[in-house]
Amino acid sequence: MIRLTDIYKRYEAHTILKGVNLTVAKGEVCVLLGPSGGGKSTLLRTINGLETFDGGQMEVAGVKLPGQPCPEREAALLKIRQKVGMVFQQFNLFPHLTVLGNIIEAPIHVLGTSKDQAIQKAMELLDRVGLKQKADSRPASLSGGQQQRVAIARTLAMNPDAILFDEPTSALDPNTTAEVIDVMQDLAQAGQGMIVVTHGMHFARTVAHTIHILHSGTIIESGPPAKVFDSPSHEVTRAFLSDSGTHG
Repeated sequence: MIRLTDIYKRYEAHTILKGVNLTVAKGEVCVLLGPSGGGKSTLLRTINGLETFDGGQMEVAGVKLPGQPCPEREAALLKIRQKVGMVFQQFNLFPHLTVLGNIIEAPIHVLGTSKDQAIQKAMELLDRVGLKQKADSRPASLSGGQQQRVAIARTLAMNPDAILFDEPTSALDPNTTAEVIDVMQDLAQAGQGMIVVTHGMHFARTVAHTIHILHSGTIIESGPPAKVFDSPSHEVTRAFLSDSGTHG
């Protein structure tokens, strides 16, 4: 579904991603962990085309993505963004639209879905994330957790093969964090592919198929949660898990 080969990303003289190799199968839940500043969010933004890259090859949903701006890159991004959604730390909802309006916008204008079909699907998705009663509300009237659940429903409305989550609960309090994690667990159980950058160790341990530890711009360790959490092979992983209170 997603294949990165030797990806490099530089900001001026600073190299953020240093030869990242990553393969994510369709339906796989992949969690990126590691010390702050390791390049996790940059990697997600690169996969979604929000960042360019300076070396290596990337293929997403069968589409090869050129690293630098060019007409081929723009055409590839149009295809990729119909297959891969993204949920940000900040919810990025349109404040002037209702909850329902936020969810039907892209299916109508990007996928060409009829308004009636888009509304029907949106109401089903709102029911799934527990917010059917908020369809006519404006985002500003919702809690942070509710806004993030709307953002997830908006992403699901595009029928993505994979969803990229960039620390989706970092701006939330513990109660609303639990609401969002519940929705993400439900999606994982239903076979939704995801790449998740998170500090949520319980989610990583119980929901992920594969954990990747990103440190100083490269993946230093990968494996199933039991392997990475219980018998990490890299010293950086051991230190990171110890600091997180989850190992040793």
